[in-house]
Parts: sequence; structure tokens; C-alpha cells
Amino acid sequence: MRVSRKSIRNMAMKGVIASAVRTLASSGSSASSTTFTRHLHASAGSKKIVGVFYKANEYAELNPNFLGCEERALGIKDWLESQGHKYIVTDDKDGPDCELDKHIQDLHVLISTPFHPAYVTAERIKKAKNLQLLLTAGVGSDHIDLKAAAAAGLTVAEVTGSNVVSVAEDELMRILILVRNFVPGYTQIVNGEWKVAGIAHRAYDLEGKTVGTVGAGRIGKLLLQRLKPFNCHLLYHDRFKIDPELEQQIGAKFEEDLDAMLPKCDVIVINTPLTEKTRGLFDKERIAKCKKGVLIVNNARGAIMDTQAVVDASSSGHIAGYSGDVWNPQPAPKDHPWRYMPNHAMTPHISGTTIDAQLRYAAGVKDMLDRYFKGEDFPAQNYIVKDGKIASQYQ
Repeated sequence: MRVSRKSIRNMAMKGVIASAVRTLASSGSSASSTTFTRHLHASAGSKKIVGVFYKANEYAELNPNFLGCEERALGIKDWLESQGHKYIVTDDKDGPDCELDKHIQDLHVLISTPFHPAYVTAERIKKAKNLQLLLTAGVGSDHIDLKAAAAAGLTVAEVTGSNVVSVAEDELMRILILVRNFVPGYTQIVNGEWKVAGIAHRAYDLEGKTVGTVGAGRIGKLLLQRLKPFNCHLLYHDRFKIDPELEQQIGAKFEEDLDAMLPKCDVIVINTPLTEKTRGLFDKERIAKCKKGVLIVNNARGAIMDTQAVVDASSSGHIAGYSGDVWNPQPAPKDHPWRYMPNHAMTPHISGTTIDAQLRYAAGVKDMLDRYFKGEDFPAQNYIVKDGKIASQYQ
């Protein structure tokens, strides 16, 4: 049989390509090799997906749209299994014998939430040989070691914007709860008491107060917009100034120096991501720079605050009230000191997981999984780690 020169050239080219692929595959631990072997686009065949969510128990059946719990598992189980994929769902995520670790070695996708986070450490990433994709059902991926994920060539994504309205509304509620000294009043009624003076001596109007947000991203801007009708003095500190037209509409003033802003504020709201730079940002020294009697709202991340410094300042009265729904760690242990400090209005991590938010982040996760199976890119704003690079807000 005669073989044409064109065929010979084609065969040679195929050999070169095959050799290059073998070289990449055998090149060990280099970054290019890792990225190659963990490319986002799903290969053909069934995928193992693990979702970590909190148990709802008796509450699971009370609302068909309660999608963020283990029992509902984002409402995607039937859809995934109809396509031949395996979907494991658990709430057991901690300890050496937890259910999550039983599946680490062969899972392809891990889904978690900020409300019941599966902490994805460098050690877990090293064990997860097939892992390609880490999805956060919600906003906030600091439960993942992003540097280790980037080095391993993994893709990390979240449903950006899915709960910003939910969190901003919750922050406004907490400001009013603290300013009006609501919790002691409620506690009196539950206890069968009626002591108006016990509440009124430290209850104020929000109007005329100075409110400063540390961070003016999506949530921070929404909060400032919602505060405008209360006739407050509004300040914000961020890496970047917000749009000048929006800034003028809201009437907010940019503060470049955080330490210069803090003494001006009657109320401080934390709206910055948890990064290496913001971890422990509010330590003893920085809290001391705040106005005596300051009120602090933190729905961002608990680790932005020095835990004991908050307790000490609340006990001394330097912080007159502290409210938030984020803790370090989560879930918070029974002996966490924030449970017992004076003048707090703390809750479990609930601000970003309203039913409306759950519908949004469940739909966002399903959309990204569908794109993953098809080899399509995600919406650009959803990427936290892509091609070895970490998004700017987490740097």
C-alpha cells in the first residue's frame, strides 16, 4: 500500500502532539502540569459531586423553597443523577473520620456554603487527586485555602451577588436593633418584666448619627443607599472610590485612612472580605481608636475581629453594642465568648441565606455545573480562582 507524503506529515504531527502530551503528563509537580491535569472542563463520563450543607431536620418540610439544607441539597439531585453523575450530600465535615473525608480522594466537585463551611485546607486539596472544581453556594470563599487551590490548578467559584440584598437588609436591621437597644426590651417581655428605664437610658435615634462602612463593594453600596433616607452622615473606607455620581446621590464621603475614619463613627459596619490583610484587622489597638460607645455590625467574617478584643471592649463599654452573624470558627462552639459578652445581638450565620437568596444561589450553582459539564466558562464575576490566579478582592 502506498502512503502519500501528506499522510506521512500528518502522522508525524500526531506523534509530536502525543509526545508533548506524554511529557506534560509526566512532568511531576510543576504548575503547568497541575493546571493541565486539573483543567476545568469536565472530561466525559460520570462525575462525583459532594455537597456539604447543614441539616434542617423538622424544618426541611416547612418550605419547598428551603434549598440550602442537606435534605434539599440545592434541589439539583434529580437533575445530576439523571445525567449519570453521583451526588453525595452530607453535613459531616469535620474531624478525621468525617463523611466528607471519606470522599475526598475521588470527588471531582465540592460544593459548600459559608453558613456551614467545609474547610478546604491544603492537606485536603493534596488528597483530592480528582478534584477540579470548588463551588461556594453563596458568597465568600475564605473557607478554602485559595493559595493551595491556585497552586493545584483548581477552579474556585461562587455565586457572586446572590445574597447581597439579603445581607445589606440584615445589616440595616442590626444597626436599628443596636441603636434602639431592642434586645433588652425583648428580653424583658419574655421574662415577664416591664422596666422602661432599663431600655431607654441607652436608646437613640439613627438620624444624625455617623455611620461608616469598612468596605464599599456590592453589599456596602447597597447598605449606604438604604441608609440615605435615615438622614445619617455616611462614610466609607475601601480600596477604591465608588462611582462619583452614585457617591453624590447617596451623600457618602470617602475616607482613605481607616484609622482616621473610625473615631468619627457612631456605628461601624464591616463589609470587607476576609483576606490575609483583613484577618484580625480589628484588634485591641484598632478598637481603641474607635469612639467610646461605638456600635459595631459585622456580617462579613468573624476572623476580621480579634475575638477576645471584642469581648474586652464590650465588657468595658468601649463597644456599646456588637451585632453580627459571623463567627470564628463556624459553627461556633458552645463556649464561644461572644455568646456571653454584654450588649450583643448575635445570631447564627443567617443574613445571606434567606429563602430568596437560596433560590438565587441554588440556580447559580446549577448554571455553573451545567457549564462545567459542557466545557463552558462561568460568568467572569463568579471566579475566585482561575488559571492559577486569585481574584483581586481576596488578595
